[in-house]
Amino acid sequence: MSAAAPNYKDTLTLPQTTFPMRGDLVKNEPKRLERWENDGLYEKIIARRRSQNAPEFILHDGPPFANGDVHMGTALNKVLKDLVVKSKTMAGFTAPFIPGWDCHGLPIEFKVVKEAAGLEPGEIRRRCTEFASKFIDIQRASFRRLGVFGDWQNPYLTMNPGYEADILRVFAKLVEGGCVYQSKKPVQWSYGAQTALAEAEVEYHDKQSPAIFVKFPLQAGEAVSPALADASMVIWTTTPWTLPSNLGIALHPEFTYIIGKFLKDDQVETLVIVPELVELFAEKTGFALAETLGEIKGREFEGLLAQHPFLERTSKLILANFVTTDAGTGAVHIAPGHGADDYVAGQQNGLGVLSPVDDEGNYTDEVGMPELVGRHVFKSNERIIEILTDKGMLLGQEVYSHSYPYCWRSKTPIIFRAVEQFFISLETLRGQALTEIDKVEWLPAWGRNRIYGTVESRPDWCISRQRTWGVPLPVFFDQDNKAILSAELACKIADLVEKEGTNLWFEKSDAELAALLGLPEGVKKCRDTLDVWIDSGCSHVAVLEQNSQLHAPADLYLEATDQHRGWFQSSLMLSTAYRGSAPYKSVMTHGFVVDKDKKKLSKSEAEKAGKPIDAAHFYNQYGADIVRLWVSSVDWQNEVPFGEELFKQVAEPYRRLRNTLRILLGNLDGFDPATAPAEPAYTLLDRWILERLHEVVAECRKAYETYEFRKVFNSLNQFCTADLSAIYIDALKDRMYCDAPSSPRRIASQAAMHEVFVALSKLLAPILAYTADEAWEHATFTEGTIHEQDFPEPNPKFAPGDAIQKVERLFEIKSAIQTAIESQIQAKAFTRNNEADVTLTIPADEPLLDLLNDRDFATEFFIVAELKTVAGDELSATARKTELQLCPRCRKHEPLLESGLCERCDDVISGRVVA
Repeated sequence: MSAAAPNYKDTLTLPQTTFPMRGDLVKNEPKRLERWENDGLYEKIIARRRSQNAPEFILHDGPPFANGDVHMGTALNKVLKDLVVKSKTMAGFTAPFIPGWDCHGLPIEFKVVKEAAGLEPGEIRRRCTEFASKFIDIQRASFRRLGVFGDWQNPYLTMNPGYEADILRVFAKLVEGGCVYQSKKPVQWSYGAQTALAEAEVEYHDKQSPAIFVKFPLQAGEAVSPALADASMVIWTTTPWTLPSNLGIALHPEFTYIIGKFLKDDQVETLVIVPELVELFAEKTGFALAETLGEIKGREFEGLLAQHPFLERTSKLILANFVTTDAGTGAVHIAPGHGADDYVAGQQNGLGVLSPVDDEGNYTDEVGMPELVGRHVFKSNERIIEILTDKGMLLGQEVYSHSYPYCWRSKTPIIFRAVEQFFISLETLRGQALTEIDKVEWLPAWGRNRIYGTVESRPDWCISRQRTWGVPLPVFFDQDNKAILSAELACKIADLVEKEGTNLWFEKSDAELAALLGLPEGVKKCRDTLDVWIDSGCSHVAVLEQNSQLHAPADLYLEATDQHRGWFQSSLMLSTAYRGSAPYKSVMTHGFVVDKDKKKLSKSEAEKAGKPIDAAHFYNQYGADIVRLWVSSVDWQNEVPFGEELFKQVAEPYRRLRNTLRILLGNLDGFDPATAPAEPAYTLLDRWILERLHEVVAECRKAYETYEFRKVFNSLNQFCTADLSAIYIDALKDRMYCDAPSSPRRIASQAAMHEVFVALSKLLAPILAYTADEAWEHATFTEGTIHEQDFPEPNPKFAPGDAIQKVERLFEIKSAIQTAIESQIQAKAFTRNNEADVTLTIPADEPLLDLLNDRDFATEFFIVAELKTVAGDELSATARKTELQLCPRCRKHEPLLESGLCERCDDVISGRVVA
């Protein structure tokens, strides 16, 4: 009976690591997070950098609203911020991150009041505080779970008394600078929420409106031209409900207008219209031009009067450059109480302001028509059209589809309505703000034009809100109802608020507040609150200046594209007023999360469609590192497509990256960098991987510096997949498993893998915050957490050169060899690469000929049994099955010794040699 064949498996040095193949992220990440927090990791990181006197980098957190769970769009934003902060920290900066929340405002009050009507102001505010606090805790838990580092125990909250006091001090500065005034002028009014709205609180939806052509008979027009006798001006409007407030008709001074006879069936009208719109007017109304009676310049109409179509008053003809020939008739209906342009034109021409509409959007007695009083304006369009028809003043009507402003919270269309409000004059700030915009770095660059355009065209900022949940507008009214607007008074109120909070404004009577503030008897406090955009827009004072860890201006603000109208702009205007400069050095703008059809993913729409959009759904199902890897993989400069299927695809590169770390750790078993040779005997493949590592480190460091996280993702993914797994680790398996542990070339490869593992782990740390730290912990040669480390530096010893050039040429040769092998495998001559006996035809002057003739190198690199070279004109290869036998230990086809092993394996088993 023959002896059993020896089992050589135990003689191999197989990879050993405690780092598991499966991450089991959902279960393991919370445990690691708990350890980080128990150990005070964030505080340790900051303390280490401060002890090094590291330069500061301040990313100022724009506050999410304390209302609802964390949406994937918010998760995208917070993780992007964390990628910046973690990468800046590892690049050698002190980068504290103070998170914050926006707490006041309509959405919270809206929900509280909806749940319980008729509450006193104090109770509304108490419930709003509870509501905001609840969602701050919910959102904070989500952000922490996502691996976002920050001072979570000490966030800034816009409802904290100290913060509220600073809002009032910024207001005082605005008053001191003459920027605040009170006026009755049109504002964007939400009748659904019964408050004025800021531009950033308005969203646009498609709306169908009744568009009508209305005639206004001219009075004494023949004084200008005989052709104007019995003529009428014609206006076109999509808001018939504003006609009771009409006080004027605007014409362009330089336009030429025709006076013409227009026919429709047996009806004849003498009308004034710009010639460019005559054809369109005929198409819309059926009135065709039959005869031109005359032409007249717009400026000659100035001062004429026209009879209102259904009220006993006249309408004054005025001149305005905003009149166009894009639509209508060239004559524009002016209602100064219902439009910004109308108001300015009315003020310039002494028209006054008429706005007969109440808070709920219903007509008041001022409308001048008893039957309309108490009716909602949008429900009155039909009746007004009927009245115009009855009086013979309607020339035509159509249904007009257009984009129209809606209240972001009540989802009702807004009305422009003149009410007494407080405003910040942007004319005093605009020039400086525009100058500051060009001192800021905008990422992407188009952000500059977007904010420049919005600031350039923005009307004065309406800052009054008819709400309870907010910071009070620090103004009193005297006995004549005149506003007491004083910087000194606002500062006194700020001092009171800092001690007792803003509730005192709502809880104390007018007389009590007057006594506390040294005001005369009989004054009354303003019942309005400040626009909530002032709250967050003051954070550069209330947070950046007040927190000793921070500084103003911040190095970076980072939010979504809507903040050019919102926080970026409010912060810019208030900082310009407060300190004469922008609050930020750089501004980074990311796109919205959208579905596969590129539609913005709102939470409500996603829930209706049964598509989860909460961040918790994804980190509870896949793990936070998968969310973070998704964030790093997207192009944040554009809209970010998102969906369950797209998200699942990210799991594949995660597995590759994790597996690469695991393979490296497995091969590093037993390696001690402290005892490794100072100058390892690197082979060509080792030098090649280290040269590639040098390139990858440089690429990633540069990409992190410029916030191009997608480049980091692609570079590391490509390096792990192609260079490490497919080439280096695959080619070195034989060396790592079968060489003696003390073999100089094996130790050299371990030294190279050690360099690769350390660099790769550190470069991955900002992205795979949990996984990189887990791998770091499983290495036997590391200390602390990965997040306390510095980024690797490119190693100048391995600047790309000789090794990369040689290996690139070897890849070309390998391609020819592989083609020959695969044709033989398909022909079933043999089944595996390492059975191939290859003859390589190669030019005689090939620089790598010595390497190709080095059997040990050639069989390892090409993973073949034999390689012979012959001189020839062109590169080509042939393959056949080797006649060499299989070594039972290394499984390579080699010349075997009497022991039945190849020479290398025999030496290792016998212990005769080190190499």
